[in-house]
Amino acid sequence: MITCSSKFCVIQHLLRDRAGNFGILTALAIPVLAAAAGVAVDVSNMAVSDSQLQEATDAAALATATALANGSATTSNAQQLATDFVTGQMSNYLSGDTSAISALKAGTTATVTKTTDSSGNASYSVVVNASYAMQVNGMTRMLGLTTMNVGASSTSVSGNDPAQTQKSPLSMYFVLDRSGSMDEPTDTVNAQQPTTTVSCGNNNKKTCTVTNYYTKIQSLKIATANLAAQLNTADPNSMYVRTGADSYNSNAQTPTALAWGTSRVTQYVNNLTASGTTNSAPAFTAAVTALTMASTTPGLTNEQLQHKNKNGQTNPATYIVFMTDGDNNVASADTNTKAQCDIARNAGIHVYTIAFMAPANGQALLKYCATSAADYFTPQNAADLFSAFSSIATQASKKMTLLTK
Repeated sequence: MITCSSKFCVIQHLLRDRAGNFGILTALAIPVLAAAAGVAVDVSNMAVSDSQLQEATDAAALATATALANGSATTSNAQQLATDFVTGQMSNYLSGDTSAISALKAGTTATVTKTTDSSGNASYSVVVNASYAMQVNGMTRMLGLTTMNVGASSTSVSGNDPAQTQKSPLSMYFVLDRSGSMDEPTDTVNAQQPTTTVSCGNNNKKTCTVTNYYTKIQSLKIATANLAAQLNTADPNSMYVRTGADSYNSNAQTPTALAWGTSRVTQYVNNLTASGTTNSAPAFTAAVTALTMASTTPGLTNEQLQHKNKNGQTNPATYIVFMTDGDNNVASADTNTKAQCDIARNAGIHVYTIAFMAPANGQALLKYCATSAADYFTPQNAADLFSAFSSIATQASKKMTLLTK
């Protein structure tokens, strides 16, 4: 009879015991799979953060170059201006993360190069670089990583030469949902008031402190104000930007007509309250009508004539920013809205659409109306909405100011 030593027999037994081997392999694989899942989540988060930071540096470079050209900033305070702009934009996404905001302030630089031609006209090249360390989740930390670097860089050029600083005018009309569901909370904490007090306990005799989340309509007001601020930076004297707005629930509300600058639209949106059901067709029709209405001058729309009289140009870019958080629940509303979207497309109106936490039918409508896939946004919380509106503002400002990235 052949015998074996106890240690050797144990090894043979383990090799023959497939159930035990599977258990060992599973135990070894679980941490690896968990770490891989953590890395996947963090890589996805980093891609979103990179995009947000890119939008912020684009806007900062644009704002700084414009301010230098119009004399509202100097080369000595350009660094502070750019840093404030980047951190201001990113504070919407880094709310509560004081270490990330501090790191971003320290990691933002602005380099200004000034050149003067033979006629004495000055031009400015502004390069903004920004970065910060993004904290990773616990699963990724199993691999020994604690942070991932988020970085972006943007360049803008502007000058005092009129040929360099000639702006392209624009007219932008907002079509905004104010139905009852806009009063629902998002999952983004209110940065200005992170907690609130509510009645609780037996018969509501006690008070409890709970997390305070932005509602959808609060988020819309902040996002619109951020967009307006970016347009104001590109056009500080309200010479090239005209904005108007209409809101809707079951019907279109009284609009604020297209006017120079953004102040009237900002005030209009700040006064919105949420109520009622949803029918986007009349408000979208009002937007198309306002942007295409004929003027008393043959061959010119009213918007073209307004710009001609103000800034001497007769071909302003026209935009509609169309937002909903739900489905149309009025008969033929989708059909009628799509018909107006076709008219806008044929008229050369650039339509941005934002399906804000919207269900499938609302998403389908806004996807149809967007000028291109890149102009269709699907924010799922307040921070995403801020990002969508910031992206729209940056794109419009770049085209308006003719600054180069």
